[in-house]
Amino acid sequence: MSGLPPCPQCSSEFTYEDGAMYVCPECAHEWPQAAAAADAGEAGPVVRDANGNVLADGDTVVVIKDLKVKGSSSVVKVGTKVKNIRLVEGDHDIDCKIDGIGSMGLKSEFVKKA
Repeated sequence: MSGLPPCPQCSSEFTYEDGAMYVCPECAHEWPQAAAAADAGEAGPVVRDANGNVLADGDTVVVIKDLKVKGSSSVVKVGTKVKNIRLVEGDHDIDCKIDGIGSMGLKSEFVKKA
């Protein structure tokens, strides 16, 4: 592709350059190219929940789908609140402790920010 950064507001990949600014044709957001260069130096990927909200370490999330626990007959039910999450890299984006089940990894696509 073009190598231009996605829009920080709507995550559109169709951004273009206009002088010293980047412009998003979908939401009309404009931001300076210098800000995009500073953002590229950030550590770690951006993790988003099922609704597109950005998650951070220590957030509280709610499970939006019944999830079977591997190697066990237990299930994490819809609406289970998970406090103090940790973001990690890998197949599962979130490390957490769930009351009654213990430590486990969750995918961010099955949670929403509380």
